[in-house]
Amino acid sequence: ESRAANASNKEINIQWYIPSLAKPLNDAETKVLLLYAYNTKPVKTSNIKIFSSMSMFSGYLWIPLARVISLREKLSNLKQQVEMLMQSSKSLSSATEPTSFLGQSGTFKIIPSKKPKMHVAKVHLDEKTEEMAIRCLSEVKALLSVVPAPSLPLTEIPFDVTLQSIASLEDMFDPASGCIITEESLFEWVISLFH
Repeated sequence: ESRAANASNKEINIQWYIPSLAKPLNDAETKVLLLYAYNTKPVKTSNIKIFSSMSMFSGYLWIPLARVISLREKLSNLKQQVEMLMQSSKSLSSATEPTSFLGQSGTFKIIPSKKPKMHVAKVHLDEKTEEMAIRCLSEVKALLSVVPAPSLPLTEIPFDVTLQSIASLEDMFDPASGCIITEESLFEWVISLFH
């Protein structure tokens, strides 16, 4: 039971396996193994010996290490760009928004901010950042698509861009660690690539 899997919501778990650096003679490039498992409904497993579920899936992909590293660098640059956009929009909005007002009694009252947390708020991208995102996501699609035939590049971003979603993608392509993806629209897009 201590090894049983529990997931209270839909999630993808990504792990990497990096084999020995000694390359086989018949293979020109080093490849790493992407291991994934996801559930499409909440799962609570109490006995792993008798558990079976129609809502849990798993698989693996061999991916060239050089492409993984290159993609992670691009996603890191994209995340920095998104952070800069968020900072500039935050400073613009805070400059135009009143944060307090004079009450009837003549005292200042602070109006608490009801904005969503910055890392989960949808980011409005400028043209340059949107092009950068589409290039990165087209590469993600090409790497994760199970069908070996070349896929068409994306023409639009297939999920809601938040700082969290871009950070999750960056973590996903870090061969030194793994990640868990729970963001709804990102989750749906990534699992669509595994089919």
